[in-house]
Amino acid sequence: MGVSVLVMAKAPRAGAVKTRLEPMLGRDGCARLQAALIAVVSAWAAEVAPGSAYLAFGGEEGELRPHVGDGVHCFPDCAGDLGDRLTAATARVFRERPDPLLVVGTDMPLLTRAHAREAEAVLRGGADVTFGPALDGGYWMVGLSRPSPDVFDLGGDWGGPAVLARSLERAEMAGLRTELLGMERDLDDPADARALADHPRLPPAVAEVLG
Repeated sequence: MGVSVLVMAKAPRAGAVKTRLEPMLGRDGCARLQAALIAVVSAWAAEVAPGSAYLAFGGEEGELRPHVGDGVHCFPDCAGDLGDRLTAATARVFRERPDPLLVVGTDMPLLTRAHAREAEAVLRGGADVTFGPALDGGYWMVGLSRPSPDVFDLGGDWGGPAVLARSLERAEMAGLRTELLGMERDLDDPADARALADHPRLPPAVAEVLG
């Protein structure tokens, strides 16, 4: 495959990650879940983009690196809101690799090679930007054919069910051609955890934490 992959990840620090799941898992359980998700998603990145897999981390690298597989280039996140961090991190990867770039967080543990193949096909078919819509109104992946900072300029408002809609609006205003991938459920809250717990493709490390 001719793509790069960028994973955006927070270090698995109790009280700082997956906080909406704390009533279900507790602070330490949320940290363990984040560690499992980092391992799963970084392994996916290395599989679909060998030699071109990156991870931008928030926190201390020593907290995160033990959970990241070989072949993933790690670098520290910049300051600012999520839009600032996405803009800086994607620009960095594009400076090193001109290939289409797929960007994911750690909230979608059901990623497969097919997801990456579909996104790459869309981008090579003429789309400037592709989004994977999430059930909560956000997105589980954004794919870029070139640096597109306008897509991430949401004025710091990255919460709520309108993130995807506003991102599409920003892309349209910038004259970018967009195309959507399939809808997926990401893992943010107890309802998501209950829905995903029995999924046949849920990685065992994640299933173990969810119980």
